[in-house]
Amino acid sequence: YDNKTRERYFPLKKLSEDQAKFCVYNSFLSEFAVLGFDYGYSLGCPNMLAMWEAQFGDFSNGAQVIIDQFIASAESKWQTPSSLVMLLPHGYEGMGPEHSSARLERFLQLCADDNIQVGNFTTPAQYFHALRRQKKRAFRKPLIIMTPKSLLSRAEAVSSMDDLIDGTCFQEILPDDKTFTNPEKVDRIVFCTGKVYYDLIQHREDTGNETTAILRVEQLYPYHEEMVKALSSQFPKAAKYVWCQEEPKNMGAWSYISPLLMDTFDARIRYAGRKAAASPATGSKAVHKREQKALLELAFNI
Repeated sequence: YDNKTRERYFPLKKLSEDQAKFCVYNSFLSEFAVLGFDYGYSLGCPNMLAMWEAQFGDFSNGAQVIIDQFIASAESKWQTPSSLVMLLPHGYEGMGPEHSSARLERFLQLCADDNIQVGNFTTPAQYFHALRRQKKRAFRKPLIIMTPKSLLSRAEAVSSMDDLIDGTCFQEILPDDKTFTNPEKVDRIVFCTGKVYYDLIQHREDTGNETTAILRVEQLYPYHEEMVKALSSQFPKAAKYVWCQEEPKNMGAWSYISPLLMDTFDARIRYAGRKAAASPATGSKAVHKREQKALLELAFNI
């Protein structure tokens, strides 16, 4: 807004003279109604990128009927494809049970027959390329993104201009950014998804660990087994495989990803995370910090 005239200016409407429309709406708090409308909009205007964001990820609970009946299954039932994007803030930051979990496990339980895409991204470039991919490729699929909260201001979660424009594209699995002087000394590979990656690398740096590699599963479904194998093959002596997550054991990606990783490596997959719980998260900041510290230590020692 102009501070004198109150005239509104939209920078994203001024990128080029022939650009597409850019529309933002602050919708009312009926997740069922608004997600249903946006899903219908994605069908009626297939060339437009329709994105629905929950105020908090768990608010998608109120739209579960739309997710189950249409977003996850409409292409199979009625041959009706959609490129709708659902943005669900997700991450354990000590803010309590209602502000932590977008119920990642529920979306992964709905995955089959290449019906939807589910991702938990760690860099701005990955987010950008995933959105761009929605419109640039020849087919349409709904995209569910566990969007960050603390990563919006975390100093390490940045991308260069080259990452955005120089021939790069979305990567389903991201390699370890650490340069290992002797990869054959790596005896453990920790797999994770989302913001816990930054906590893991900080813990590795603080403890001086030189024998653990950390790989990020940016796209959980569809699972890219070939890329997992290719990146893991850089560490030929690795014999321990760990899945680390912030969510309780009966939530998050563990139940979905563990059998896939087990098939990939024909080996036991160790679990590092919170124990099973009825509530998505504790309501105590102090308890949250203790739990987070414990799961990070477990990832490197189990």
